[in-house]
Amino acid sequence: MKNYELESYDNETSKERFYREEAYLRAKQKVKKILGFYWHLASYIIVNIFIIIVIVSNGGELFSFGTFATALFWGIGLAFHFLSVYGPDFIFGKKWEERKIQEFMEKEQSHHKFEKL
Repeated sequence: MKNYELESYDNETSKERFYREEAYLRAKQKVKKILGFYWHLASYIIVNIFIIIVIVSNGGELFSFGTFATALFWGIGLAFHFLSVYGPDFIFGKKWEERKIQEFMEKEQSHHKFEKL
């Protein structure tokens, strides 16, 4: 059996390399998830357009529940896929919180300026 020498992460450059590799692997995994979501979205659009065209061309009504049922229920699944990829903080995330805090602070400061005059 062959013995392997393991390099320790004692020096700073090794630690930096380890953190870069770890960050790269996390980023690669995130890109895979995003790409999977976009493929899911593309197939959702293509398949549902095809289903709607087939239903309408065979005499079905365009504006009925049956025509859009697949799109509706698949859309719910797609929304959950979106949330799993981007997280619930996509709309009301940290940046939104920071902007709102800044906005309220500016309003408070402008309100106090008028009181001092």
